[in-house]
Parts: sequence; C-alpha cells; structure tokens
Amino acid sequence: VQLQASGGGLVQAGDSLRLSCAASGGTFSRYLMGWFRQAPGKEREFVAAITRSGGTMYYVDSVKGRFTISRDNTKNTVGLQMNSLKPEDTAVYFCAAAGYYNNYARSDDYDYWGQGTQVTVSS
Repeated sequence: VQLQASGGGLVQAGDSLRLSCAASGGTFSRYLMGWFRQAPGKEREFVAAITRSGGTMYYVDSVKGRFTISRDNTKNTVGLQMNSLKPEDTAVYFCAAAGYYNNYARSDDYDYWGQGTQVTVSS
C-alpha cells in the first residue's frame, strides 16, 4: 500500500486546514487508518484513527473537539479536518495504515506510512 499525504501549509492560530491522504496498491477498506504527527525534537505521536468501515474514530485528547478524521472507501482517501489550530499543532503529519492491530494509537502497529506533510501554525 502506498500512501500520499497532502494539504499541509502555513496558517495562523485559529485557522483551519484539511489534510488528505490517498492510498493505492491495496484494499483500502481492510485497513485501520491513522494520523500521527512529529514536532521537531519530539517523538511521533498519535493524533487520530478511524476504523475500516469508518464507524469509529479515536482522537488524542489534545485535538478532541477540534480535529475530525474521515474516510471515503470509494475513493481510497482519509482526511483530517483541523479547526482552531494552535501553535502546538505545528508538526509533520503522517498518515498510516494498519492491517491488524492491538493498539490504534501505537505507531508500531501500523504497516504502511505516507511521506508526511508539514503543518505550521503561527501565533
């Protein structure tokens, strides 16, 4: 499975941004899809995940109520709508796919990763 993330950019605090991740080369609907981020000097952290059918979403506490993950299994895409952005959201954002997993928030459970897209939020 190949993943291509896009949509990052430079925005001001309070603005919105939508990330998108396009998948190819596999059966998209078989994968849990997740978004992770990594800020400079910090470890990669879980942001959000969505189950295969799109019926359940998970979020890290710091983005609950501001970010929304979604997927379209007919278009093989997963999106991350980010509202009310804060400077602490600045990071490289990665989409990832997990075939079988024990912990949706653990990066080691994901099999495939996109290349990352930079999100910078200025204060």
